[in-house]
Amino acid sequence: MFALRPDRFPSASAAGGAGQRSGTPDARAEPPATVEVFVDGIPVRVPLGASAAAAVLLADAPLIRETPVFGAPRLPYCLMGVCFDCLAEIDGIANRQACMVPVVPGMRIAPQRGARVAFRP
Repeated sequence: MFALRPDRFPSASAAGGAGQRSGTPDARAEPPATVEVFVDGIPVRVPLGASAAAAVLLADAPLIRETPVFGAPRLPYCLMGVCFDCLAEIDGIANRQACMVPVVPGMRIAPQRGARVAFRP
């Protein structure tokens, strides 16, 4: 997700080589677009297209949720929607899998504490 795209590297064939990449980014490459989101109230700039879970990790947040029984802190684990360790409250909606939600400007990501609630008024 954060790697440079292959089309940002000039090919050696364009420079008269044998068609291998030179290994250095093109000097004309623009920096990736970023958006500002809020992780537990703290503003964080993340790459456009990143997940809310990636934003939590980039913010160095201590947790994204607490386990319902012991209150143990959890952070995103699998980042592909399988483990449910990334459940968070996103823009006021609880029980969202943060790894499956792409960031949008101004998004608010808050840790989910305790047991999941089916409806929160």
